[in-house]
Amino acid sequence: MRFTIIGIGLIFVGLIILGGFGPNYQAATLESNEFETCYEYSKDLPPVEINCSFKIVDQMLFFGLVVGFIGGGITALIKGVRGDWDNKVNPKDMVGPSRNQDDDSDKD
Repeated sequence: MRFTIIGIGLIFVGLIILGGFGPNYQAATLESNEFETCYEYSKDLPPVEINCSFKIVDQMLFFGLVVGFIGGGITALIKGVRGDWDNKVNPKDMVGPSRNQDDDSDKD
């Protein structure tokens, strides 16, 4: 159960990061393919020409991070669905209403 929750959380975080910051990183490919020059944009200064390879490396690192989150989430989901180690408890370790571990606190 916990791997399923972790998997859903990781996939959700990956998609939120991709949706929130993804458009900032997709411009590098378009600029390098169409114009062969890349620019760094800021709100206060005019655009500054930069090397396209640095911008593409930043883009690849960003998408690698997102793929890592989503891939880790998928792995955790698969592990959670296929795993039954949460249910594999030794009979001597089981406790509950019908199985007490020689606990004399209930006896009067």
